[in-house]
Amino acid sequence: MDDGAPYSRPAWQQLLADAVTTPAELLTLLDLDPTLPALDYARLRGFPLRVPRGFVARMRRGDPQDPLFLQVWPSSAEAQTVPGYGVDAVGDLNKLKAGGIIHKYQGRALVIATGACAINCRYCFRRHFPYSDALAVRGQWRETLAQLAADPTIEEVILSGGDPLALSDDKLAALVAGLEAIPHIQRLRLHTRVPVVLPERVDAALLGWLAQSRLQKVIVLHVNHGAEVDAAVNQACARLRNTGATLLNQAVLLKGINDSTAALKLLSEKLIICGVLPYYLHLLDRVQGAAHFDVEEVTAKVLMSQLSAQLPGYLVPRLVREIPGEPAKTLLPWP
Repeated sequence: MDDGAPYSRPAWQQLLADAVTTPAELLTLLDLDPTLPALDYARLRGFPLRVPRGFVARMRRGDPQDPLFLQVWPSSAEAQTVPGYGVDAVGDLNKLKAGGIIHKYQGRALVIATGACAINCRYCFRRHFPYSDALAVRGQWRETLAQLAADPTIEEVILSGGDPLALSDDKLAALVAGLEAIPHIQRLRLHTRVPVVLPERVDAALLGWLAQSRLQKVIVLHVNHGAEVDAAVNQACARLRNTGATLLNQAVLLKGINDSTAALKLLSEKLIICGVLPYYLHLLDRVQGAAHFDVEEVTAKVLMSQLSAQLPGYLVPRLVREIPGEPAKTLLPWP
């Protein structure tokens, strides 16, 4: 019943609304050259700049090579047309079903819960994805849940997007309640970058419905560099672990950002302090506009060999590439 009290949006939603959205402001905040080459406005409109101010605060001022800045800066290199780079880099559209479901792998299905993200990473493999046609939320989950209930082989549901934690808790709790009512679904996996770039999102409301779920919970974070992890991220991870969730990390190997043994070692060490295990290190998905981030496979294998010599095995992620049509991620062994 409405008690007449005015609606007050959660603090994280206000922080999300206050994100930096123009190249000029980002350069000013970081004391960078205002003439730094950027993507032209017409192209930028298709995949805008978006970065929370708390994440900007972790960047080094005056350094155009800062690894966090490079992940979000809309470089003019994005305009280059490179053979072999397309709009559907991992074959999602061929597997897309009604209700926003992508069913590629045996026993698990991915749900496109939203097209929204707290941050627009410039290497994003879904930067060209037609979210307006494919969101599960369009039908208020009915079609999504019906599709999942009709397939008893699905034991795990992956909420993705966009970023599922960009949705409000009432919407997420309603979806998860629907999943819990399907007997053959046993595991819930959240693929999210939000606790890293906007740790304030991990609040009491989120933790409440997450802790109460009967489903086994796996939260796969997305951290690419150790500098992304600060005290607030550490605390957010601790709160998530207290719900009974297992925390893993998947990173993308990115040229000029984390393509060194030192950077990858730092990342694993920062993750384990937060109780997060390295899971995957992805070679770049070849999406149009991201070719300048690519690291050759032979270089990646050398890095992994060096990393495995410096860290215990549980801190060494699996090097993988996603190949459309394959029944799983393709593991890439190194010497």
